[in-house]
Amino acid sequence: MNLLARIEGFDWDQGNIEKNWERHKVSFIECEEVFFNGPLIVQENEVHSGVENRYYALGRTNDERLLLIVFTIRRNKVRVISARDMSKRERRIYRGEIEKAAKIQE
Repeated sequence: MNLLARIEGFDWDQGNIEKNWERHKVSFIECEEVFFNGPLIVQENEVHSGVENRYYALGRTNDERLLLIVFTIRRNKVRVISARDMSKRERRIYRGEIEKAAKIQE
């Protein structure tokens, strides 16, 4: 089952928009771009899932900025909790997944 198959849009909280910009200079537009650009790696964030499931996504913006986005899904909408540039380790994982996908397509 594709987690994002039923998504109908985004549910933005003004506080999270401001927090992501102030702390990491990531705009809400960049966050949305990540979900439309491939490859996109999505995993459940079991450590931080409590009352609701949380997920993280590794992806890129239209300008090739590599971001990690923590989000949840509420009423078929993505609600971004936090977003930042990928760490060196996360970039390595992301590039590894890209290479795996390329080999499968050969």
